[in-house]
Amino acid sequence: MDTREKILQREQLALRLAEHHARGQRVVLANGCFDLLHAGHVRYLDGARRQGDVLVVAVNSDASARPLKGPGRPILPVEARARLVAALGAVSYVTVFDEADVSALLSALRPDVHAKGTDYTVDTVPERETARRLGVRVAIVGDPKRHSTGDLLARLRGRPNAAGG
Repeated sequence: MDTREKILQREQLALRLAEHHARGQRVVLANGCFDLLHAGHVRYLDGARRQGDVLVVAVNSDASARPLKGPGRPILPVEARARLVAALGAVSYVTVFDEADVSALLSALRPDVHAKGTDYTVDTVPERETARRLGVRVAIVGDPKRHSTGDLLARLRGRPNAAGG
């Protein structure tokens, strides 16, 4: 499947996921900004995929990423970030969201599992009440958060490029 075919609008994705549910497949929703994809992102998404059969990744729009990540972010526009995430083998579908959290997506898509990274606990997941109300299980997945795009950018900005450019 071409990676562009994995990127769907919310309404189209809801119809596709209904087909997966009808076949008895478990749907997992993960989300994030995914600005400058790194190993921690890959481990998080691999862990999310192990929670079910179909992995949907919701990528923050540029507008929703800015308040979370601060000035100068995101580095990559949402189209590039969505395309990079869609290229990962663990990922079945990608959608973009504008809201501050994925509560509305949980309601629209009705996944079986909502996967969050290890920087959260089940009690600190912003969407925990929506997930509880909908009967969506929250899973904390991935490895301990030792990778961050912010740290990577700080290191890159603190050193001259070894290649001189």
